[in-house]
Amino acid sequence: MPPLFVTKFVTTDDELVQIAALSDANLVSNVSDDTKGKEGFVTWAYTPEILRSLHAVTPSVIVKHNNQVAGYALVLPQEAAQLYPPLAGVLQYFKEHVTYQGKPVSDYRFYVMGQVCVHPQFRGQGVFDKLYQFHREQLAGQYDFILTEISTRNLRSQRAHERVGFTTIHTYHDNMDEWNVVLWNFM
Repeated sequence: MPPLFVTKFVTTDDELVQIAALSDANLVSNVSDDTKGKEGFVTWAYTPEILRSLHAVTPSVIVKHNNQVAGYALVLPQEAAQLYPPLAGVLQYFKEHVTYQGKPVSDYRFYVMGQVCVHPQFRGQGVFDKLYQFHREQLAGQYDFILTEISTRNLRSQRAHERVGFTTIHTYHDNMDEWNVVLWNFM
């Protein structure tokens, strides 16, 4: 009997299409205020075409249940900034304004968590933790840490990230929202 969940890198176009659909379904502009408060939301939009180009740089991590993507966690290395403008802006901000252990984050080897999302059908079943554990197991040798930002309105995401080991190292406002910059140290 196959395991209930399989954690792996993305390998098929169908998986990228499922990621794009799950991302779109949970996009901040596509969910109700009630859902935002209870279930969280994602803020960056990803089309299958964008995901294909990002995947060519570094594949992302998914958890699958049978043939369904139960959750995903997008790996955005700094080299992907030329392919995805929102990443370029965030990286510039991080490099100019965010420090860790007294040094600019640009002094470290890091990648950005481009987005993490679990399908509503699979929430509360450990999928989020499986995604991040796989990241640590597979990528810790290449990177010092993961950085990402979480809307301060997205309390569910903030709590979930803290549970797996992320810490808030910086908070800032932009024209869209207030953000916590969170880091998971692999060192």
